[in-house]
Amino acid sequence: MDSIWYCEKTDLFSVFCPHKLKNHQSNHEAEVYKKQDFIYLEKDPTQKVYMIAKGKVKIGYIDSQGEEVVKTILSKGDIFGEAALLFEEQRNEFAQSIASETQICKLPANKLHDLMRKNKNLSIQVYKFLGLRFKKIERRIELLLFKDAKTRLIEFLKELKDEFGYCCPETGDVIINHPYTQKDIASLIATSRPTLNILLNNLKQKRNIKFSRKKMILGSSFF
Repeated sequence: MDSIWYCEKTDLFSVFCPHKLKNHQSNHEAEVYKKQDFIYLEKDPTQKVYMIAKGKVKIGYIDSQGEEVVKTILSKGDIFGEAALLFEEQRNEFAQSIASETQICKLPANKLHDLMRKNKNLSIQVYKFLGLRFKKIERRIELLLFKDAKTRLIEFLKELKDEFGYCCPETGDVIINHPYTQKDIASLIATSRPTLNILLNNLKQKRNIKFSRKKMILGSSFF
């Protein structure tokens, strides 16, 4: 098993979910959570780091007014619970399954630390992965605090473009195939689904966007 960690290009999925690798035997198994099940809660001890093998997970916290604030929504291949790597004793957020079936692979933080010490490439990959996550969450919280819902939606669509979009050579439109439902998007920009629908329809009329369940098409006039 140790040979996995010394590959020239380490696949984080192989670290967290070795049972998924072809031609590799492992006793490791993913834990399964149903929709609305919590993987962990605020103030739980931080002992493990997690990767999503299947499904989606919502990361958030409850603010001082008792309202839920959604920090991010993660899908297959994403790592979370990184506070364990930073030697924090308690969780300051919750993690909740929002798919009908979510499979989670867990790795003790001390084991991951050992692997990172042995493999510089793995260490770089993990910190790069988490650094990008922190940057995105920081930007999203800034928007929640200081911008209106329309601006938050426009900025979110720009994030989707950067992460999932590609340009159609024939039309010049940006096509985005993304993993979020409208409920997910509403949670991420801190608005209601009816308000999100109104905002999307306004943008459709004014800024040439088209949208379906998990697809957005941004016309040139959007930018």
